[in-house]
Amino acid sequence: MTVKVGEKAPEFDKEAYVNGEIKHVKLSDYKGKWVVLFFYPLDFTFVCPTELKSFANAVPEFEKLNTVVIGASTDSAHSHKAWFSKDLTTVKYPVLADTNHSLASDYGVLIEEKGIALRGTFIIDPEGTLKYQVVSNNDVGRSVTETLRVVAACQTGGLCPAEWKPGQETLKP
Repeated sequence: MTVKVGEKAPEFDKEAYVNGEIKHVKLSDYKGKWVVLFFYPLDFTFVCPTELKSFANAVPEFEKLNTVVIGASTDSAHSHKAWFSKDLTTVKYPVLADTNHSLASDYGVLIEEKGIALRGTFIIDPEGTLKYQVVSNNDVGRSVTETLRVVAACQTGGLCPAEWKPGQETLKP
């Protein structure tokens, strides 16, 4: 079953490549923090490294918002290790290996006939509730700046108008 905004985010326990090591990572490891979980289609591709590097560069900004970044693809942790240790040494956050496609399926981003994920971005609150999702075609990279803005908006607990930016007033009902 695919998760929807407002529902509990599916728990996972996946092998992951984390800062030079292969480890197991669980969503529950991050209880009490905001989580940005993003899916990308494949290692060793063209658009994906631009996103992975952009998220890596923004990790300090996410940390200021009590937010962790977790990447995921249907590649193996060993594929992640081979690619990251060669081309993506700045990526220190966990990148999940969803080789059985269960996570991509749970989040509704799996392209079954290809065995890869669409570009999906999911924001999960500290209690484990899915607060935001956006899924796009694999040809277009996402905006990490927009993801940071949306995390900040979600954290206000208020009504944020179009083009709202951190520091601006929220709407009064």
